[in-house]
Amino acid sequence: MESPVATTAEATSRLKPAKGTVPQAARGTRRRLGPGRSVPFGRLIGPALLIAVWWAASAVGYLDPRILSGPGTVLSTAADLVSTGRLQDNVLVSLQRAGLGLFFGVAAGVILAVAAGLNRTGEYLLDGTLQVKRAIPSLAMLPLLILWLGIGEQMKVTVIALGVAVNMYINTYASLTGIDSRYVELAEGLDLSRWQFIRKVVVPGSLPGFFVGLRLGVTASWLGLIVVEQINATQGIGYMMFQAQQYAQSDVIIVGLVAYGIFGFASDAAVRAIERRVLSWRRTLAG
Repeated sequence: MESPVATTAEATSRLKPAKGTVPQAARGTRRRLGPGRSVPFGRLIGPALLIAVWWAASAVGYLDPRILSGPGTVLSTAADLVSTGRLQDNVLVSLQRAGLGLFFGVAAGVILAVAAGLNRTGEYLLDGTLQVKRAIPSLAMLPLLILWLGIGEQMKVTVIALGVAVNMYINTYASLTGIDSRYVELAEGLDLSRWQFIRKVVVPGSLPGFFVGLRLGVTASWLGLIVVEQINATQGIGYMMFQAQQYAQSDVIIVGLVAYGIFGFASDAAVRAIERRVLSWRRTLAG
């Protein structure tokens, strides 16, 4: 009868790669059940195809330039707006609003998530209220916020921050409460202090949810910005688009939409890059 030890050793030897070879996962080869190998700048293929179709439809006269200007006209208009400084001025104002709303929203969302996720009293006081707020779109609160804060910059930044904060709270809180209880028991067994527990267990465990919330929060900041910049604004990309609407300037409107799209895509790509670097220890299908 064959020895179990010998059988185990034989099975182990089959699993070990031959000397001098590199495991398949380390070589980065395509997995049979995976999505396939990633292509550098592959996410630009979709937008590039969309622009190509738009250009072709405009070139053959399928698109009415009064309804939707062609890419050539839009590029020419963008160049004119840049040469006069109008585009840069409005972009800087929009970036400032989105940046402030994102900063305050991220800070508020993380603080609330930590307070509710690490303390039962905080959970009882905060989670129910924030789940109710989650069901109420921030834009639905515009009339009330205008009544409280007026129609100035404070209201605009607050609307953006509210949308960001809810996304940050929901995802960070879910990660905090989803930390394996065995890690908590291990930390108690090692007699870690509260600060050591937060640094060694809580922070690493909550980072995946934090980055999901950050990506959703960045998107929420741009969505909120588009709306608030059309409410008594005197500067910003949304204001520029609203003014163009009054004069049926579809080319200027498209320049504004492209600007929103570029900043949204770039900011999401930046968060993805930071996430990959910070969570480099995690192997996923995204690569």
